[in-house]
Amino acid sequence: MTFPAKQYSSIAAYFETYAEQIAQALASVPKSALAAADILLGDAMDADAHVYACGNGGSAAISNHLVCDHVKGIQTDTALKPRVHSLSATIEMITAIANDLDYAEVFAYQLKSYARPGDVLITISSSGDSENVVRAMQWAKDNGLRTIAMTGFTGGRTAKLAEVNLHVAADNYGIVEDVHQSLMHVLAQFIRMRRMPRDLVAARKF
Repeated sequence: MTFPAKQYSSIAAYFETYAEQIAQALASVPKSALAAADILLGDAMDADAHVYACGNGGSAAISNHLVCDHVKGIQTDTALKPRVHSLSATIEMITAIANDLDYAEVFAYQLKSYARPGDVLITISSSGDSENVVRAMQWAKDNGLRTIAMTGFTGGRTAKLAEVNLHVAADNYGIVEDVHQSLMHVLAQFIRMRRMPRDLVAARKF
């Protein structure tokens, strides 16, 4: 059932239902896909490959935030030196490509310059169907990159194109984005935790 499906008379009641929806959405993420994403990212970092992320709107913010947690976070107390970049943070490139070429090319065009086979692309899109994200995913698939798609709603085209699909079974943008943010944190924290000395885990803040 869609959320919200009715008007709420109080913000407290809305909050309680929202929290319930968040719990259901978190539980809906396939654990096998989460395990596959962990292995894929860990292998890429071990191989010194580059990881690229992209998304629009709130998903762009998650893409940018991902860089911090997957670079600074994972590097702390581990031997890993992650090479992670957000294609959504390059405002000069984005506006130039959008203005001179096509907004649908803003991410794929950057990948053509930066990415090499064996690198990883993470797309973040609630619908899974934003044209610029789909084009980036298709280019990555056609050019030897490994791919992870974070999706919601019906999954869209990126769900079908990606090697790993972290799908959130929800149709509310806020809930899908909240879970995508959580998945970003879970992956970063788990990779860090598994690679750091066992006796430091309880001593550090995550």
